[in-house]
Amino acid sequence: MGSAVFDLASLLAARGCTNAKRLPSGGVLHAHVRKSEGSGILRLQMQGQKLTNTEGFMRKSDPFFELSRRVDVAGGLTWDNVVKSEVVNDNLSPQWKEVAIELGILCGGNLESPIRVRVFDYESKGGHVLMGEFETNVRGLVAAAQSNTPFTMKKKNNPTGTIFVAKADVSGVNEAGSLQQGVSKMSLSAPVPMPASNKAPFASRPNFVDYVSGGCELNVVIGIDFTGSNGDPRKPGTLHHIDDYSLNDYEKAISSIVGILSEFDSDKKFPVLGFGAKYGGVVRHCFQCGASEQAVGLEGVLSAYRSVFNSGLIMSSPTDITEVIQTAAARAESSLDSALRSGRQTYTILLVVTDGAVSDIQATARCIEQVHDAPLSIVIVGVGNADFSGMRFLDDLRKPGKRDIVQFVPFNQHSRDPTDLSSVTLDEIPGQLVDFFQARKIAPMAARTIRESMVFVGEESEIDLSLSFREEEIVVSSGGRDFKSW
Repeated sequence: MGSAVFDLASLLAARGCTNAKRLPSGGVLHAHVRKSEGSGILRLQMQGQKLTNTEGFMRKSDPFFELSRRVDVAGGLTWDNVVKSEVVNDNLSPQWKEVAIELGILCGGNLESPIRVRVFDYESKGGHVLMGEFETNVRGLVAAAQSNTPFTMKKKNNPTGTIFVAKADVSGVNEAGSLQQGVSKMSLSAPVPMPASNKAPFASRPNFVDYVSGGCELNVVIGIDFTGSNGDPRKPGTLHHIDDYSLNDYEKAISSIVGILSEFDSDKKFPVLGFGAKYGGVVRHCFQCGASEQAVGLEGVLSAYRSVFNSGLIMSSPTDITEVIQTAAARAESSLDSALRSGRQTYTILLVVTDGAVSDIQATARCIEQVHDAPLSIVIVGVGNADFSGMRFLDDLRKPGKRDIVQFVPFNQHSRDPTDLSSVTLDEIPGQLVDFFQARKIAPMAARTIRESMVFVGEESEIDLSLSFREEEIVVSSGGRDFKSW
């Protein structure tokens, strides 16, 4: 019927963690992200007895079952199908195979959350016929297995057969009220009585999804190395060389990482700072790139970066990122203070793109220690083939009572795969964000809800390219006007 591609970062950043796309063949496909909650596994086996046949004379139904959980999507409750069994052909008393289901997927870890069980008659053309349904929960399934009490299926309020629970074993569930790490697990199965349900669910530690679902925005500050060790940008092959046909290593790193982070920034405005260039005979360790204090969107960031080479700079030394770090930390504190006063939350990521080690590693370490309690993460991306042992030292720097805020990424090891580059670059940011807010005792805001009419509906576009094949090359000869080769 159609398909669409959704980006996880875009979904997390969208209001209500929901986006939609209009399919070329017609209709709209919604995608929603929710936090994974709860632990444990349900091992379930069911069998039907004397199900009402939905086939014609001389034929029998081919039953399979579906399990669905109740979820709130786009401001309304709906059933979300999470499990589908195999089909048992030509049988009105089917016995389905045992299935193992994560409780986080089935019920969000809540053993009393409603579950809908529906049985269908399989049709090869896809128009499966409903045979009957009933509602229960995990506790009800375990109790039914324990007492050998069947569920009555109904269709339009008429009984259409019975379903027996042959097995319902629950294991790996945290005991209610336990917060400590290493807490013992309990196993709930049919021969063992279910625990009392009057205990309040324990409050788990918030995670990254809790904060971004509540509207916490990520602000991005970019710091770019313009020291002389990068080479003459007028010469092809140097790290800052710019041409009209491909991106250099600095542009690749900026495009990949800012492209992901920008999904969490509503105004898409980014301060772009440079360091290591000499203006008027004086080395500047922190200066504005571009005509505006903030660049708009990824293209604005790249434009600000390129404009520096027309500003009369002299690429110099040393490599000193302390002023850039201090500037980003001050911006981060100011942004969060302003946000909290208006009932919002912000967190800042400083992306430093550089070709080598800092000149004074100890001074840089002291600077990082001074800003460790700011709402800030520092991602250092190393381009080129220099010795990055100093950057790894900063990444590995750990002091008791000090929050880890630095992540180093060697660009060349991940440059061929933009997805891999983004993944390793952003690996530590969720934990660093949560650690900061928890240390400040700032809880995530309530998840933003959204009505279906408010969901942004995008178009699922097609890319039409004409390719010309040459020896060792594939050339885009027409179409794809926004396409740039990596």
